[in-house]
Amino acid sequence: MSLSDDTPFTIAAVQATPVFLNREATVEKACTVIEAAGRSGVRLIVFSESFIPTYPDWVWAIPPGETGMLNELYAELLDQAVIIPSPATDALCNAARRAGAYVVIGVSERNSEASNASLYNTLLYIDPQGQLLGKHRKLVPTGGERLVWAQGDGSTLAVYETPVGRISGLICWENYMPLARYTLYAWGVQIYIAATWDRGEPWLSTLRHIAREGRVFVVGCGMALRKQDIPDHYAFKQRFYGDVGEWINVGDSAIVDPDGQFIAGPVRMREEILYAEIDPRQMRGPKWMFDVAGHYARPDIFSLTVHTAAHPVITIHEPAQAAIGESSALDADQPT
Repeated sequence: MSLSDDTPFTIAAVQATPVFLNREATVEKACTVIEAAGRSGVRLIVFSESFIPTYPDWVWAIPPGETGMLNELYAELLDQAVIIPSPATDALCNAARRAGAYVVIGVSERNSEASNASLYNTLLYIDPQGQLLGKHRKLVPTGGERLVWAQGDGSTLAVYETPVGRISGLICWENYMPLARYTLYAWGVQIYIAATWDRGEPWLSTLRHIAREGRVFVVGCGMALRKQDIPDHYAFKQRFYGDVGEWINVGDSAIVDPDGQFIAGPVRMREEILYAEIDPRQMRGPKWMFDVAGHYARPDIFSLTVHTAAHPVITIHEPAQAAIGESSALDADQPT
């Protein structure tokens, strides 16, 4: 976005319920919502953390010693996880293209580049032309999440330059990592996505703090999930969710402006698409007083090094190919 382009535009945060552990049905639902939001002329559509195929809330309820049950659930989560790219991402990309909007959506991603049996908590970025823009793998799964998700690395930290501003974000409690936040601020993020499973206080205060600290628009997008959204045939629901009320997650999605004020939401205990109008001038004006990674920084006192190299599990070195016209030693020994 050029400094002279001050045309307001609309963004959306989707507080929705996935079809529990069903990738195909959840992708279909996401595509329907993307196209519905697109008809409203939005430029950016954001979904919650791990929307496809669902957030594995059972990691907080099932004791680690319940190996058989955890194995079964992990196997199903792995089976329904998203490979990037794949037919699932193709469908999301086509929906983004039809909507003419950027889409950011949380998925459980299978590590197809290595064992094909581990998962990452991933935020997927898609552009309005239906192309994969990038992805971010959560750096540190929190607590019980470590039972299902591996750690990402710095290679997936990025800020994306777009006609609506610089877009980036972190996942759930990554947003409590000051250096991760500062990295995005230093790279000039303007629309900051906080896709999450968290809700209530102090999470909502955290969204407001980030907005004011970074002088950024913050899209805090959570998931609405009721106990009844988990099919009854899952044994863990009967054994460990007996005392759970109607709502497992109330959502609390919200959009916050750079002054730390809610401009949409919070929305609780229902599925809803939140819309907010963005004034690009607010991406710049408030920084005259406080620019945390600009004139308010003190690089003579503080410094931050960000390691963005990838750390693959396996690296394959192919043998060098002989140049055209060259003969191998074996060929040279052959009689003519």
